[in-house]
Amino acid sequence: MDQKLIARINALAKKKKTLGLTIEEEVEQKALREKYLSSFRSGLKNHVEGIKIIDREGNDLTSDKVKHIQKAKKLHNRHLED
Repeated sequence: MDQKLIARINALAKKKKTLGLTIEEEVEQKALREKYLSSFRSGLKNHVEGIKIIDREGNDLTSDKVKHIQKAKKLHNRHLED
């Protein structure tokens, strides 16, 4: 996450609470929030797609949908299976 982006979002939020924002700042705030959320969602998606669930006996419990994604992305050597 870009720290400058987060700092600017926080600065605009603080200003909104105290002085209020101009129309341009409101547009900027909305755009920055969307950029932040997009980045967050992308990171979360990559994290979830990279998870491999193994039980105590060593059985792979990862869902078939996630296994398919991992196979396409060649994660966890899924492309070598079957």
